[in-house]
Amino acid sequence: MPVALELAELSGDYAVCRLPANQALPDWVSGDGLVNVTFANDEISVVCLSQRVPAQTEYSAGWTAIRISSKFEFDQPGVVLAVVQPVSSAGLGIFVMSTFYRDYILVRTREITKVRTLLTDAGHHFTRDTLAPLG
Repeated sequence: MPVALELAELSGDYAVCRLPANQALPDWVSGDGLVNVTFANDEISVVCLSQRVPAQTEYSAGWTAIRISSKFEFDQPGVVLAVVQPVSSAGLGIFVMSTFYRDYILVRTREITKVRTLLTDAGHHFTRDTLAPLG
């Protein structure tokens, strides 16, 4: 059964950054907007607003963040797939992140109009970014 989702486009231009695995997190990582840090054996990956990323950092900017605002059980199948499939099937790149309560995708800002159409045609709908902090 297809999953219809409530989505919210977050404001700001996002970057995906790569830091060396043994580096301490720099101060510029924290701040406004969505921030995601993933530690792996061979790298640290950081997603944040691109305006904070120093020029000497290895990064890819020009991403728009979309939050899956619908709340599901932690292990609900098909939620991420319902967003990834229409975008990926159209030949567009996508970057996925998850938190305890939400899932987020990054898509190229230059493709956001097409992504909105693809996701709306797949039965999802966009709302304003109005979530209050969970607590």
